Amino acid sequence: MRPAVVRGEQSMALAAEGYLFGTRRFQRLHADVFRTRLLMRPVTLIRGPGAARFLYEEERFDRGGGVLPTWTLRSLQDEGSVFTLAGQAHRVRKALFLGMMGEASLARLRAAYLSEWERSLAEWSAGAAVRLHSELGLMLTRAAFRWAGVPLDAQDERERARELLAMVEHAGVPGPANWLSRGLRLRAESVARAAVAGARAGRPEPEPGTPLAAISSHRDEDGRELDLPTAGVELLNVLRPLVAVGRFLVFVALALHRHPSWREPLAAGAHAETMAFVQEVRRAAPFFPLAAGRATRPSSFQGVSFEPGEHVMLDIFATNRDARLWGEPWRFDPARFLGGGTVDRNALVPQGGGFAESGHRCPGEDPTLLLMAQTAALLAGLSYRVPEQDLRVRLNRIPALPESGFVVEEVRAPAGGSR
Repeated sequence: MRPAVVRGEQSMALAAEGYLFGTRRFQRLHADVFRTRLLMRPVTLIRGPGAARFLYEEERFDRGGGVLPTWTLRSLQDEGSVFTLAGQAHRVRKALFLGMMGEASLARLRAAYLSEWERSLAEWSAGAAVRLHSELGLMLTRAAFRWAGVPLDAQDERERARELLAMVEHAGVPGPANWLSRGLRLRAESVARAAVAGARAGRPEPEPGTPLAAISSHRDEDGRELDLPTAGVELLNVLRPLVAVGRFLVFVALALHRHPSWREPLAAGAHAETMAFVQEVRRAAPFFPLAAGRATRPSSFQGVSFEPGEHVMLDIFATNRDARLWGEPWRFDPARFLGGGTVDRNALVPQGGGFAESGHRCPGEDPTLLLMAQTAALLAGLSYRVPEQDLRVRLNRIPALPESGFVVEEVRAPAGGSR
């Protein structure tokens, strides 16, 4: 079968249209697959649950060199990370990350986040306006370092937060801003390497059960411990995603502002309603728009054949906004998740499809849900004012945020403190 084709180099169109690039062409072509050229190379875009299953399951694709643009890979994951591995090497390294996501670890993360929330709330209640995106970035940095067992001096907190936020903010496009974020990442990697080196030397001994302890002692499939640069990269790849969750948390705040009827059940701690609200924010919020892979063996999707070396991109945004999967997809409606059924892992794909245990689905999904649910409940129980500001979310900006970063004023803690 011959797929639909969008002719000509489309990189400028992708930059101009952002998240809507794939959606518009899928709709115009009445297809779930089309071929085009991006960054001067052939690529096939696909959407839908079947597309997510095709990309993420059965090891048809790898994520090695050349799959992501160099500027994106080096800002986010970097060379030698779990993201770039395949086969047994990937499975062993992925098990390291999944081992950090057990119940006890998540309980420690929740405690660290709540502690930092209380600390920040005391500062916010002083009366100054609060830009949530930057303040949540600082709060999450503190919580992530504490949870990971990585020492963090008080005078360095804002620099570490700046580094971790910049990696995500400027990952999408090349140029001076990306060069700056890459420089900040290199600085953060040196901090992470020093933490691993200190842990291995017992200066200090890492706390058992922390990501620092796990990464410092991990041995790959060949029985060797991670070299220090790779260990530093992987430690940073634990810290950075937790801070990146702050973007979802800003969209939680925006959704609460625009849909205040949800405040009461969230503040009351209604579990089903809270999880439904959080899942709808994950579905609707524009995060990273595409996931890429390079074919490792011959395969086909909807009759379209792929040979080894061909590049494929799952359109995450288009899948999460597909009207065939999500009735009225542009309407924010948490009730769509209140039926009690299981959400198809390949239909809701803000953090990838397939299985985390055996594929490249993000291992940080449970921490993301935990932090989003906790934040939704905390914000719903908080008194604050949202002043006039620019809350537009431009879909040609990747990754997207409300233009103002979401500013609140006159913050007042609930009686009895936060839960």
